[in-house]
Amino acid sequence: MRTPPNERLTPDIAEASRPRRAEPEERCPERRCILSGETGPREGLIRLAVSPDGLVLPDVQAKAPGRGAWIGVSRGELAEALAKGRLKGALSRAFKTGALEIPADLPEKVEDALRKALLDRLGLEMRTGALILGTHRIAETARGGAVSLLLHASDASEDGRRKLDQAWRVGSDREGSGLRGTVLPLDRAALSVALGRLNVVHLALADDGAAGRVSGLLQRLLHFTGGSQAASTDDVPASAERRIDDTNT
Repeated sequence: MRTPPNERLTPDIAEASRPRRAEPEERCPERRCILSGETGPREGLIRLAVSPDGLVLPDVQAKAPGRGAWIGVSRGELAEALAKGRLKGALSRAFKTGALEIPADLPEKVEDALRKALLDRLGLEMRTGALILGTHRIAETARGGAVSLLLHASDASEDGRRKLDQAWRVGSDREGSGLRGTVLPLDRAALSVALGRLNVVHLALADDGAAGRVSGLLQRLLHFTGGSQAASTDDVPASAERRIDDTNT
């Protein structure tokens, strides 16, 4: 925006004309786990934030204002650190205050928040048309080589998973590779309620971008719960692998 001659910039205009400075947390692409000391991409860790009254809560979307502390441990490791007092000490150092209230059920709250984030993302992808439901439709899309990510409810039958996994391998030209869909830590009831559909057992994503967004949230949940990991990068189609890598940069 140009300023007319001889007209001074008012404070609000001057402020808007300056480029926004990123906060320290935004500038750093990696985070350090306060419990293990290991560093990694922020997308793979979980942020903890403190409310104005000192209550420590999960901030899995990393949107809460103020200073944050990051953890990259499993639920069992977090529960152990909480019980032994190591979490309180690590948080006190991270937030530079001992006036913190840590809920006894913090590990459960973290897992619930991660599950909600994943379900919310699946709902968003369905509303944009990126999510494919229905065994027959998924099988046809998979055989056509257009599936980037295949997911199964935790209570999906072994036979149903096997048939769709095979269709995915055929369509991806990866027969004999062991490529298979990921079994979610969510049953069909949870998926059906979240997506507003009846009997959601299998899901697929044909868009690489959508697959990357869902996969990132899923990997965090699986790591925290200690569940089986999704297919390794050696076992996913190249297009999906590139997209998943991009989300972690």
